[in-house]
Amino acid sequence: MSPRRTIPRALTAAATAVLVAALLTPTARADGPPGTQEGSAAPVRIDPGDPDLRMVQGAKLATSKVLNIKSIVETDDGSERRQDTNDNVTFSLQAEVLFGKDSAKLSPDALARVDTIAAEVKKQDATRLRVFGFTDNLGSSAHGLTLSRERAHAVQRELANDLGSSVTFEIRGYGEQYPIADNATEAGRTKNRRVEVSFPRA
Repeated sequence: MSPRRTIPRALTAAATAVLVAALLTPTARADGPPGTQEGSAAPVRIDPGDPDLRMVQGAKLATSKVLNIKSIVETDDGSERRQDTNDNVTFSLQAEVLFGKDSAKLSPDALARVDTIAAEVKKQDATRLRVFGFTDNLGSSAHGLTLSRERAHAVQRELANDLGSSVTFEIRGYGEQYPIADNATEAGRTKNRRVEVSFPRA
């Protein structure tokens, strides 16, 4: 029977220090000049003389980095979803709360929901928005592409009314591509029939 192998305590301490540094050190801003950092937290300092932090001679700790944190908030009925990451804010609205069946005309209730998104765009001082439309896999793919594009344009026009000419838009209709739920069930298809509005975080 071979002897049991154990991980040296020093290696465990080194791995823990690397993980802590990776989670707490701020990252460089993608939209700023080189060397600028997002957030005011100082980098985690590691004492190279710590007796528990022994590494093979010549070895160095890996460069620390911030992991991309994702937060998702969804209404109880799943009709509206907001996703926040370090870089972007994305709103996803089910087509049923925006449009009638097989229609690209916004309903009165939809206008209030789009206005809420416009208010968040203003709060974040965003000037570049992506408005993407999606459908389920029922019907022809050509019809789905056309309908998803028309619905994205309808939401974009309403946002433009609220935001003015200072905002530029990227508008696309993807049809049945990129489902977020199972198209084999009606509940899944309902989630896939959606319009997404996304923009960079302030």
